[in-house]
Amino acid sequence: MVGRYAVHCSGVTFSCKKHGESSNSITVPAASSTVDRIRQVHNSVVANELTSLKFENERWGFKCDGWISNANYSTKKMKLLLFINHRSVESRTIKKGIEEAYANFLPKGNRPFVYLSLEIEPERVDVNVHPTKREVHFLNEDEIVFVIQDEIRDRLSRVDTSRVFVTHSLLPNRPQVPLATPVKQVVLEAETPNDELVPGSSKGPLKSTRKRNENNLVRTDASARKITSMLKSQLPGGKSGNFEDEMEYEYVDKEARACRLTSIKDLRARVRDAMHNELTDIIGTHTFVGIVDEKKRIAAIQGGVKLFLIDYGMLCNEFFYQVGLTDFGNYGSIRFNPPLSLHDLLAAGVQQEKAIAGEAAEETNWEDVLESVKEHLIDRRALLIEYFSMEITEEGDLCSLPLLLKDYTPSMAKLPQFLLRLGPYVDWETEKECFHSFLCELASFYVPERLPLPPASAQDENGKGKETAEEEDLEIAARRAKVTKALEDVIFPACKARLVATRGLLKGVTEIANLKGLYRVFERC
Repeated sequence: MVGRYAVHCSGVTFSCKKHGESSNSITVPAASSTVDRIRQVHNSVVANELTSLKFENERWGFKCDGWISNANYSTKKMKLLLFINHRSVESRTIKKGIEEAYANFLPKGNRPFVYLSLEIEPERVDVNVHPTKREVHFLNEDEIVFVIQDEIRDRLSRVDTSRVFVTHSLLPNRPQVPLATPVKQVVLEAETPNDELVPGSSKGPLKSTRKRNENNLVRTDASARKITSMLKSQLPGGKSGNFEDEMEYEYVDKEARACRLTSIKDLRARVRDAMHNELTDIIGTHTFVGIVDEKKRIAAIQGGVKLFLIDYGMLCNEFFYQVGLTDFGNYGSIRFNPPLSLHDLLAAGVQQEKAIAGEAAEETNWEDVLESVKEHLIDRRALLIEYFSMEITEEGDLCSLPLLLKDYTPSMAKLPQFLLRLGPYVDWETEKECFHSFLCELASFYVPERLPLPPASAQDENGKGKETAEEEDLEIAARRAKVTKALEDVIFPACKARLVATRGLLKGVTEIANLKGLYRVFERC
């Protein structure tokens, strides 16, 4: 503990002596720099391989200052000196995030040395999660850890080009000449065909490791073709699935507001309490494989050596709800030019509800429902514009909707029903339930719609495809291509970076293949 604070407290002299010993175990002069303090408390090996990490993030309201070891240094057990608001603490979330950031830079099983000092607004930090107050939690943990990971990867990638690897030849009667190279791994193909050379310190030779079991290898490549690209056909009219973005974005100088509402904090805490760690790891490290069924909204993803089918309708619903909580009060806007008539939109929603309800719809006075919902929305237009970037004029025109995710536009065919449901399905009386129910409806609006399966192609006797017996509607085909592209390029990468998978999502995830299990089957054959 003395060593930790000796590293952190610049300008303070530290001296520590163990009982019964004549010399001091720790002696740090006041004038020592942070690197010198690390050298005196720990050792010169780590101090010589440090790189500075200093940045701040206004959106999530924190500052970070510290020193991290580069890829030339590694140890079997991670050494993390973490200070939050100048107090030595522990955080499993930050520790795990740092280990993930170093995963591509260090040999498997090796760990870094990291000293981090974070300054976070005190009211955002919860110190009462451990009896000794040793461990803390704070708001927007995942977002802050994600920023720290990005900065660490950026720093390591800058210094990684200067790494030097020393190898020894295995052939007889050849002089042992050090080999310097800027790449991460050195493989002597002719000399060691079955071994991998693990990057190590420049102070000694590299050690070879045994070849890994084939059933443990994760075969994923971000540049590889996806199933969707292999099955995608040209759309009618000569169009393909790669459309230019039709939305024009306008950026404004609007500062992000820190949300201090207790109701939103409680809703965020409810999500954290429902977190499923294993599923969060799978989604956070997954590789997108492709869309399996657009009608049932099923996609395939790979996590490690396992293949999963996932209900992307449930996934998107949870993701957009969490985005609504995280960015509460700081949404962008989808603006309509000219504004849309709220009355006409609600009337369209009534017709859709009548079609769904069938004969039961005759028991409801839909004119009263329409007018009631319209009055509700107009009366609460101040709340809607302040918290949800949803602008409604006093005359009853809809000018804007909240934008939750850039490069993705929800289906405007769902807009009438979304507006109509804001009346009976939103609790406008209680603050917390109002925000919760509204964000649930907003998330449901943003979920990609169910699309009909494309017309099946007829086949001749030789199995070759003929012209389709029924051509697909151009608008449906275009929307299908946009949704598929948005899922692969926008939504799933965003889920990978931001989603906290909750236990409720387990119902929408099914494991269909395990590489280790398949190997056991083939070994018996």
